[in-house]
Amino acid sequence: MKSQQSGFTLVEIAIVLVIIGLLLGGVLKGQELINSAKVKNFANDFRNIPLFIYGYQDKYRALPGDDAAAAAHVGAGATQIAAANGSGNGTLNGNWWDGAASLANSETVAFWEHIRRANLAAGATAIASDADLPKNAEGGWIGIEAGSTVAANQYITGLSGTYIVCSAGILGKFAKQLDSTMDDGNPYTGSMRAVPGMPNARGNAAHCAVAGTPAACATAVDDAAPYTVCLAF
Repeated sequence: MKSQQSGFTLVEIAIVLVIIGLLLGGVLKGQELINSAKVKNFANDFRNIPLFIYGYQDKYRALPGDDAAAAAHVGAGATQIAAANGSGNGTLNGNWWDGAASLANSETVAFWEHIRRANLAAGATAIASDADLPKNAEGGWIGIEAGSTVAANQYITGLSGTYIVCSAGILGKFAKQLDSTMDDGNPYTGSMRAVPGMPNARGNAAHCAVAGTPAACATAVDDAAPYTVCLAF
């Protein structure tokens, strides 16, 4: 008695392989779209902050955070930093990473309260905890501080400007893509640079897109590690 063997024909196997290929292609394309959307959100965070500053200055002739007449401009209860801590001196006093507990003394924290009260940005107008401070698409901190030409006062060595905006918790692969979108494509040079982690100190060394390029930078950005990306303007 003959036994019959059943199995897939070449045509059926080919169809299955085509379907698997289409599914994998869809998954990869979907992931690419998600990654692109994240980078776009990161970029918008950096692009919006200058608009907040210029909008506030145009309306009130003062720098948000440094506004010595904030209560009169954006409402009673607005935080006005004491003159002894720099209020009204035309610059932002404080660190970009200052938390809500520093609100009474840090103009870089009061900055967010002022622009929100002025209806220039969304978010809590009463900054009661760190949860009320802005975060990026990965949940990392976003902050602003005054730039400096003095190396010892720079958050990232060599990065100077009137203002420095930083966004933390950005994976290396996104940091490189973000730099390509907004600057020169190398997180070690230009007006946008990246440092590993979120150091609460100054004089940090930026990392290269590729190890040894330029020669003065020996450490490459790790795609899977978190970085703080800063932009000077």
